[in-house]
Amino acid sequence: MGETQSDRRSTRQVWIVTAIVLLAVAIDQTIKFLIAGHFAVGESLPVTSWFWLCYVENNGMAFGIEWFSKLALTLFRLIAVGLLGYYIHLLIHKHHARTGYIATIAFIIAGALGNIIDCIFYGKIFGYAGWMYGRVIDMFYFPLIRNSAGEVLFFRPVFNFADSCITVAVAVILLFYLKDLNSTLDKKE
Repeated sequence: MGETQSDRRSTRQVWIVTAIVLLAVAIDQTIKFLIAGHFAVGESLPVTSWFWLCYVENNGMAFGIEWFSKLALTLFRLIAVGLLGYYIHLLIHKHHARTGYIATIAFIIAGALGNIIDCIFYGKIFGYAGWMYGRVIDMFYFPLIRNSAGEVLFFRPVFNFADSCITVAVAVILLFYLKDLNSTLDKKE
């Protein structure tokens, strides 16, 4: 029997997910190695008045929050990526979800994987910790609003490309794919 239109669509979606994840992780890791290779930790370079490149090592979650031990956080991230991978499998093969929605989930996986790579390998690569205890490299800083004394009021966090993948994908889901999310999580089936 020949391949059905549904089979071709599923195959195309798998390739799209694979390409997004590989490309986004490659971009993220390239930027991180360029920053680590050309900056000292804590060093920054103002590109414009509202955009700086910085080298910050983040030991916790987004924005430096540390709620769990480093090992627990790394294991949690690995489990979350596994569950998201399974969710994409269901989206493609069971729910026959729209490609745009699947792509946004792929960007979330890519962002999480980018930061997981840092946590698992960077401690050993850069020689400051063991496996699973690496710090995430952050580099983008947007001091957009300052007060009269020059203190940054908005936006203080330093973040990386992987964080951007996750944040933008979640925003896109909330703006354009909330119905898709709700329908795939519906327990009627």
